[in-house]
Amino acid sequence: GQQVPILVRPHPSDPDRFQVAYGRRRIQAARRLARPVRAVVRPLSDAELVVAQGKENLERQDLSYIERAFFALRLEEHGFPRATIIAAMGVGKGDLSTLISVARTVPAEVVRAIGPAPAAGRPRWMLLAERIRTASPKRIAGLVADPALADKPTNERFAAVLSALSPPAAPRPAPQVWSDEAGRGIARIERGPDRVALSFDETAEPGLADYVLDRLPEILAAYRAGRARP
Repeated sequence: GQQVPILVRPHPSDPDRFQVAYGRRRIQAARRLARPVRAVVRPLSDAELVVAQGKENLERQDLSYIERAFFALRLEEHGFPRATIIAAMGVGKGDLSTLISVARTVPAEVVRAIGPAPAAGRPRWMLLAERIRTASPKRIAGLVADPALADKPTNERFAAVLSALSPPAAPRPAPQVWSDEAGRGIARIERGPDRVALSFDETAEPGLADYVLDRLPEILAAYRAGRARP
C-alpha cells in the first residue's frame, strides 16, 4: 500500500480542488490500482510550495549537477526569488549563482545531446561552460549533431564534447643542438613552458655530462652572484 502520503494545498482559485506539491508518481500508481490517495493538506504559499517540491524532488531523484542547474534556472525564470530557490535546493548563495550561470551558458540542446552525465560534477561542467563561451555556435551545433556522439553513454558524451572544445595545444619550440668548434652535436636543448631539458651525447663527448653535474653548485653560485650585482 501507500506508505508515504503526498502533500497538497487547497487550490487558490477552486475550493473543491487541490494542487499537488509532491507525490505525482504516487497519484499515477493509485489511479492504476483504482485506490484513493492518502494526502497531507497544508495551506502553502507559492514560495512554500516550490520549497516543498524542490526538497522532495532533489532528495528522491538524485539529480546530476546539470539537472540541478536547470532546475534552479527554471525556478528563477518562473519568478521565484533566490532566497526561495536556496531554501528549495538546500544550497548556498554562491553555489546557486554558479548553478544558474552554468545553466544559462550551456545551451539546452547541448544538455539534451549529452544527457545527465552524473559522473561530471561541478568543476567539469564549469569548465565546459567556459569553453562554450569561446566556441562558435557552428562548432557546437556540429558536435551535438554528430551521430557518433549519440552512440556513447552519457558520461562518455560529456567527455567527448569537453575534449572536442579544448583549446589547441601550444606548439612546442623545436629542440636546439649545441655544437662544438668541429660542428659535432654535443648537447640537445628542449624548452617547455616551465622547464628546460639539457641532454648530452655521450658518444660524442664521453664524461661531459658528469663534469657539468659535478659543477652545478659552482655554476648556480656564479649565476646567483651575477644576478645580485646592481
